[in-house]
Amino acid sequence: MTFDRVASAPIAPAEAELERALFDRFGRRGLDRLAIERHRDAHARDLFSKRWLHLEEWYRAPGLIRVCLRLVGMLGRARRNALTLRIVENELPIAGLDAAFDDFRLLHLTDLHVDINDVIVPALIDRLRGIDYDACVLTGDYRAKTFGEIDAAIDGMRRLRAVLADPIYAVLGNHDSIRFVPAFESFGIRALVNETVLIRRGNAALRVVGIDDAHWFRLHDIPDVAALRPRLPSLLLSHTPEPYRRAAEAGFDAMLCGHTHGGQICLPGGQPITLDAHVPRRFGRGAWRYGRMVGYTSPGAGTSIVDVRINCPPEITLHRLRAQPVG
Repeated sequence: MTFDRVASAPIAPAEAELERALFDRFGRRGLDRLAIERHRDAHARDLFSKRWLHLEEWYRAPGLIRVCLRLVGMLGRARRNALTLRIVENELPIAGLDAAFDDFRLLHLTDLHVDINDVIVPALIDRLRGIDYDACVLTGDYRAKTFGEIDAAIDGMRRLRAVLADPIYAVLGNHDSIRFVPAFESFGIRALVNETVLIRRGNAALRVVGIDDAHWFRLHDIPDVAALRPRLPSLLLSHTPEPYRRAAEAGFDAMLCGHTHGGQICLPGGQPITLDAHVPRRFGRGAWRYGRMVGYTSPGAGTSIVDVRINCPPEITLHRLRAQPVG
């Protein structure tokens, strides 16, 4: 298949090189995602766009939220809450998992938004030191905004990567650019964009599938793992819990995701005002099950729109895999 650039107007050599690299790696779909991102960037400040009403894309929203919190005397506490990172352990039972993987520890980080301020990366680095795990998964949203420059987010992830142990697998979220992929992989984070890897322990294996964002870009491709041979226990990494039904139907045993922030600003008792996801509320935070598939939605370690949290602490999740009989 020959390479055919999607943009008709001349572009800079660096952009042409990026397009070629994305095509070589992902085929036409990589260029499709890049084209969507370019369109989003071009229209991000269009006052008459319907998307303008979405808080994530409204550049005045952070200031408005801060003013409201300051007026009720909660801004300082809400900002401190956002840096009080909890380490939460979760047992993740996986049907058919080989005993060699029992107690396998999976560090799960999501919704880091590392460029939202200057303090989140040092706080994460400090909290991550000393955690013992076997593999790390990142389920998207590394950038604070949904459009614009990516250098600050890449720099933050490079600094964070220095304290993370191999192997590290990452998927993209609705805030992320496919331009992250070559940068991440240059410093040892393996991106999974509708791709599969096998994690092995001796003769045993766990299939890990990472899909592209299913919330906004909707370029995700969930394989029918029930039909794949050999049949292996399979874990899906998705930025959002929204494709849970399709994942279960496709035969996945487990699904890890984020996106919702658990609500981030919640009512007393941790009741979210909004999850920004088309899922039942029980899928909005923590452990859940759908049919035979188990899942976990992390409320995330970072913050979106504004760097505050209320009644919803940030989380670093440590999953302990448990072998469970099939049936």
